[in-house]
Amino acid sequence: MNFDPLAGLSGQSVQQFWNEQWSRTLQTLQQLGQPGLPGTQGMPGMPDMAQAWKAAVPEPGALSENALSLDPEKLLELQRQYLDGAKAMAEQGGAQALLAKDKRFNTESWAGNPLTAATAATYLLNSRMLMGLADAVQADDKTRNRVRFAIEQWLAAMAPSNFLALNAEAQKKAIETQGESLAQGVANLLADMRQGHVSMTDESLFTVGKNVATTEGAVVFENELFQLIEYKPLTDKVHERPFLMVPPCINKFYILDLQPDNSLIRYAVSQGHRTFVMSWRNPDESLARKTWDNYIEDGVLTGIRVAREIAGAEQINVLGFCVGGTMLSTALAVLQARHDREHGAAAAPAAKAPAAKRAAGSRSATRTSTARATAPAGVPFPVASVTLLTTFIDFSDTGILDVFIDESVVRFREMQMGEGGLMKGQDLASTFSFLRPNDLVWNYVVGNYLKGETPPPFDLLYWNSDSTNLPGPYYAWYLRNLYLENKLAQPGALTVCGERIDMHQLRLPAYIYGSREDHIVPVGGSYASTQVLGGEKRFVMGASGHIAGVINPPAKKKRSYWLREDGQLPATLKEWQAGADEYPGSWWADWSPWLAEHGGKLVAAPKQYGKGREYTAIEPAPGRYVLVKA
Repeated sequence: MNFDPLAGLSGQSVQQFWNEQWSRTLQTLQQLGQPGLPGTQGMPGMPDMAQAWKAAVPEPGALSENALSLDPEKLLELQRQYLDGAKAMAEQGGAQALLAKDKRFNTESWAGNPLTAATAATYLLNSRMLMGLADAVQADDKTRNRVRFAIEQWLAAMAPSNFLALNAEAQKKAIETQGESLAQGVANLLADMRQGHVSMTDESLFTVGKNVATTEGAVVFENELFQLIEYKPLTDKVHERPFLMVPPCINKFYILDLQPDNSLIRYAVSQGHRTFVMSWRNPDESLARKTWDNYIEDGVLTGIRVAREIAGAEQINVLGFCVGGTMLSTALAVLQARHDREHGAAAAPAAKAPAAKRAAGSRSATRTSTARATAPAGVPFPVASVTLLTTFIDFSDTGILDVFIDESVVRFREMQMGEGGLMKGQDLASTFSFLRPNDLVWNYVVGNYLKGETPPPFDLLYWNSDSTNLPGPYYAWYLRNLYLENKLAQPGALTVCGERIDMHQLRLPAYIYGSREDHIVPVGGSYASTQVLGGEKRFVMGASGHIAGVINPPAKKKRSYWLREDGQLPATLKEWQAGADEYPGSWWADWSPWLAEHGGKLVAAPKQYGKGREYTAIEPAPGRYVLVKA
């Protein structure tokens, strides 16, 4: 006869029992980091996790059948799964089989010692149970996601691998090196405390402008917010319409120019585009009162104007990445409102028939119209096309970041810095790292401090550690109007730079890209832009995440992308995926001919940077703004 410890309990009794257990667990979580209990306040680059958990986890006193309840049937199933797992673990080789599924423990050092193997296996079994309980919470999605996030953070922090007394690999290395690894670990910790963040790579091996951000160019304009870089042509002829990239101001622009073989900037130049890039200044106290409007008017709109003036072009093609894409979309809506008022509104251009096949060896593709949206008087809109990479316009689905956003959090930020101040770049970087705690936090804590290792050189992680500040008023406005209230997607809900804007009135061709595994801008959030923008659109989904999906050069022949040959953009991503086909390689190969169609005729490449005396080369790329540390 099988023994089931919950078999005699009624559904109500089970519910009461687990609510009591949750109450104790949540009280413990909320106490973490308080005086007398372990916390992370003193660790380099780590936020006060007590505050993070307090924001994410509901108050224990709120636990009731109406506030936070658990499905008794799911609880009984979890109980049975737990007992089955414990039984399997007790069998010969059961613990080792469990460890093999987790890269933190799948080594001989862990599996070969019965004590460490049992410790790690028990941790994994309990972790699975706790995450199952989080998923069984009967509450609204936001509450359930917050509980899940808090439990995930706690479990990641409490892993046996994070403690020297339990980490079999660290102990083995300490013995083999006669304690040298421990001494080096202390040295690494002190060095990271001085620099203010956990090292993810050997930062001493990288220098911006020397071995990252090396594409040749010059700064041709600057103001207090940004420098405009023009890049040296790599072709004899270039498209007549210049191409402007707007990177996120929350990071440095050189994510688009890490190395020559994975640089999106260099790729655009090599495809015959006269390429400009905005390099945002890292804000200090002199910029602490800058607003979203300032970044749109004096930033993006100024960048568009100057690039057009330098090239002497009627129209320009533009690209925005992440929040750079959100700012670019806002700027285009402002520009559209002004253009319509001055020249009259134009109807969206009609779609052409599907284009013929590309050159030999290319697959067929349905093409959107390359016709320009013009006012009745014939004055073209200043922008010919827009490319949006992992960009929110509609903030309905913000993924895991939603756990940080509610009225109380936004109001606190408004009180703290809404009238002035800086949102520190390191705080933002730490928040993003804790979205993937095992990979981007504890992995390096163990390697750097417990094992005394120096992380290997990796240009992307060097860039990831090179954080930037944000002006407080800009940040507070962004949180309330976009993340919390989602006003950018609502016609006429926002007034920016004196203009009431409507994204649906944007009538230019748009290439919209989303990454399938993106944890910062979920692919559904990227796809939602197709339902908001008013012009012709092409949506492409790439493999991998927020960065690796975007930075995927064709020469690497890695990953894949999806698109619909029929050009249909149904209401939901799921419907779109049902009709999408997968293609091997990089989405760049699909985007490049699309951009070329909007580039205009080919003309002789310029022989010098800038234009005349008004726009001359100020200094070589990447410029000095990008060198300023947060």
